[in-house]
Amino acid sequence: MIAALLAASLHAAALDAPAKCSPIPGAEDLWRDDVRYVFVGETHGTTEAPAAFGELVCAALEQGPVTVSVEYPVQMQPMLDAFMAADSDTAARAALAAYKYGPFVHHDGRGSSAMLDLLLRIRAMAKAGEDVTLVASVPDSPRAEGFSQSYSEMDRAVLWGRQAMARPQARVMVLVGRVHAEKMRRVGSPLGLPAAAHIRPEETVSLSVAYQGGEAWTCRDECGATPILVTDAGEARGVVLASQQDGKFDGLFALGPVTASAPIRP
Repeated sequence: MIAALLAASLHAAALDAPAKCSPIPGAEDLWRDDVRYVFVGETHGTTEAPAAFGELVCAALEQGPVTVSVEYPVQMQPMLDAFMAADSDTAARAALAAYKYGPFVHHDGRGSSAMLDLLLRIRAMAKAGEDVTLVASVPDSPRAEGFSQSYSEMDRAVLWGRQAMARPQARVMVLVGRVHAEKMRRVGSPLGLPAAAHIRPEETVSLSVAYQGGEAWTCRDECGATPILVTDAGEARGVVLASQQDGKFDGLFALGPVTASAPIRP
């Protein structure tokens, strides 16, 4: 069922039209008044995760304004602003391509066809009058010499906090690599405290996209489709709120087996 819903939203994105929300089972549990931030931690380079995140944004907009925070460098914000403001999708795509160092040039899954479809859908929502903004969330934070803590994680949290303060009426929806969405300290890791863990836990819900098999487009020794392990219950679907990985996540975002989404140049 999830796959069919996502296919419908992708089709609407291809038609440059804001799709109606396709219900995600369990998503209604996310919209509590005390939840200010919703994090979705993904493996970059799948078709399903960005599309499903778009459905969550659509559902969140039925509750009120939304700030969508994506894992792109802050230097790319002027291009994202131009993308959202462009008069046509052709001009919008050109705005993304104008940043020479972004994910749509140096691909790691954040410059995939599925990510472009997500951005186009958010843009279509805004053009249709929805109260949604698009912001970048990767700070320019070099490692501080002599410190074991990665301060880029703290700086990400600062950016998310500023994004929340800039629109105090809006819920902040964050699509980010899985590790940054964790809410517990990584013992023995130079990462230290992941970004989401710097924010008051009672104000956040962090979901891990379930490992239910399939493939993701990754670049390690070589670029291409890479198998996804099966470590979560294969039959689960939708938002499942139950503590995961000893408290690292508040729940799963279960999409079933995923497919790889290859890089695309806008």
